[in-house]
Amino acid sequence: MPLSHRPQTLLVMDAATFALQFRRAELARLTTLAVLDDPVRVDELDSPAARRRLATAEVLLTSWGAPTLTPERLAAAPGLRAVLHAAGSVRGIVGDDVYRRGIVVSTAADANAVPVAEYTLAAIILAGKKAPFLAAHGRTTPVAWTEVVGRDDLSNYGRTVAVVGFSRTGRRVVELLQVLDTAAVLVVDPYADPTLVRAAGGEPAELDDALRRADVLSLHAPALPETRHMIGARELALLPQGATLINTARGSLVDHDALLAACATGRVDAILDVTEPEPLTAGHPLLALPNVMVTPHLAGSLGMETRRMAQHALDELEALVEGRPLATPLTVDATAVSA
Repeated sequence: MPLSHRPQTLLVMDAATFALQFRRAELARLTTLAVLDDPVRVDELDSPAARRRLATAEVLLTSWGAPTLTPERLAAAPGLRAVLHAAGSVRGIVGDDVYRRGIVVSTAADANAVPVAEYTLAAIILAGKKAPFLAAHGRTTPVAWTEVVGRDDLSNYGRTVAVVGFSRTGRRVVELLQVLDTAAVLVVDPYADPTLVRAAGGEPAELDDALRRADVLSLHAPALPETRHMIGARELALLPQGATLINTARGSLVDHDALLAACATGRVDAILDVTEPEPLTAGHPLLALPNVMVTPHLAGSLGMETRRMAQHALDELEALVEGRPLATPLTVDATAVSA
């Protein structure tokens, strides 16, 4: 059954996110799908104006800056039927109480995985050529072509890439890596279906074996207590000389003290889009190493890319209105192990 003809919908996100994600086209589509009241958007759910909107809301369309849906706030929304998140993880917004109420939850994490996987592929290709590190070295001592032409380590041909985490992003990375003539794409994920891993172009592997073989190690696991510092001194020591660690997932996956020790010797290189803490403190020694590239969480959706997530949320709203299944519904169990 359709949710309603045009459900009462409240956007819950901060002002900057709303301006970024919901431009003229998105707002025009939203008005054809939903009934909007004043205020159309809130970034809190406790003021009299927000509570007035919650009282009639059937759908919350959330994104960055949305507060947690606590039991008290849920009690103020007796008609709430769906939470459609126009961003990645809903952890911190949606808890068990939402699912116990039977409220449908959807996330645009699949859409957010697209630019992360694209960025990761670019990082892997640059790592194969050692481009960021040669560029950093060249700021003080220019590097001539004659110095690199004979090096057999500057290549993306015949390399082995280890992908840790067959997540939304991890799977896309494995698929994108098929454009390269790799020796192998090893996938480490004890919960992944080996058949699906092979269908994507990967080879299931255990972590230690993958580390020993990896020219590039790319991390795509969620931040959970059991994955904290999963890459530490022992794991880094298993990597071959000259291997590159790439982290576009969560900074907590890597023991940064151990990484600093490995990179400082020149045995391991690193491309870090996420760190612990994030950002690194001013003067952190990792920032001074020429074989470490640190970027400010660029891989995820930014700029125009964020509108892809808004469109995904609107697609889900349209499915609800028309009585079709959601494309990316979430369960309480899936939320608990998401990034």
